Amino acid sequence: MAGLVFALCFLVLQLRIERFIYRKIRKIYDDVALLESTTLTSQPITTDMRTLTEEIEKFAKDKKIEIDTLKIREEYRRDFLGNVAHELKTPLFTVQGYLETLLDGALEDKAVRKKYVVRANKAVDRLIYIVNDLDLITKLEVGDLRLEKEDFNIVSLIQSVFDLLEMKAAKSHIVLTFDMPYDTPIMVHADREKIRQVLTNLLVNSIKYGNDNGTTEVSVENLVKNKVIVRVTDNGDGIPKEHIPRLFERFYRVDPSGSRKAGGSGLGLAIVKHVIEAHGEKIYVESVVDVGSEFSFTLEKSKT
Repeated sequence: MAGLVFALCFLVLQLRIERFIYRKIRKIYDDVALLESTTLTSQPITTDMRTLTEEIEKFAKDKKIEIDTLKIREEYRRDFLGNVAHELKTPLFTVQGYLETLLDGALEDKAVRKKYVVRANKAVDRLIYIVNDLDLITKLEVGDLRLEKEDFNIVSLIQSVFDLLEMKAAKSHIVLTFDMPYDTPIMVHADREKIRQVLTNLLVNSIKYGNDNGTTEVSVENLVKNKVIVRVTDNGDGIPKEHIPRLFERFYRVDPSGSRKAGGSGLGLAIVKHVIEAHGEKIYVESVVDVGSEFSFTLEKSKT
């Protein structure tokens, strides 16, 4: 009789304790479910504490990664908004300053009036340039920009960009050249105008930050059976190692003061990266301080 009572009491207590533990663990699952976890709620609820501990630890690790990512994005967003404000503020204040001077009496002096209107117009042009680049990069990021791919000779396109930038390069005493003569066409399949913009942005950068009497060299090499790689190499100041991972961020500048004096929207390399990635290709950068930099990107060969 005593044994029966003991067994009955033990069974009742065990059932009640298991039910109590189950309710507590169920609450943990429910609380976690409120945080939209799929790793816990997709499995049957268990009272195995080791399994539960492992699941909670995995969940906590995943959430920590998400939180760290959100913090990085928030910091990036703040930097981006600050940079946009700074880039737009400079030409806007320039225009405002010239217009206020004209309204305060300088309008009567024809020589001053023309000079200030011309300067204000240049500031407006810079503002339009920045806004257009922002519009382009936004379309690239959301995939809203259609690529019009065609077969064309990449060597001829590079030469046309050389011709376009010849005077700009001459002012900085920089020579734009191929690494060797290209006597036969090298046909690629891509959006000609977008690749022209990529080449223009890379060459303009090399001119801006190159040394006097420097050289910017472009080469086109076979990479694999259906790919070529275009390299833009200069012998400028080079880029410190710590800046390279952030080079393609919008408005990121290695030398803010010097870069702003040189002009540009601060979006050139970001646009280059997005255009190349929109083609499903890769872009690379290598740089050594006091030696120079090399930007390279791949393109698909023409099948014809």
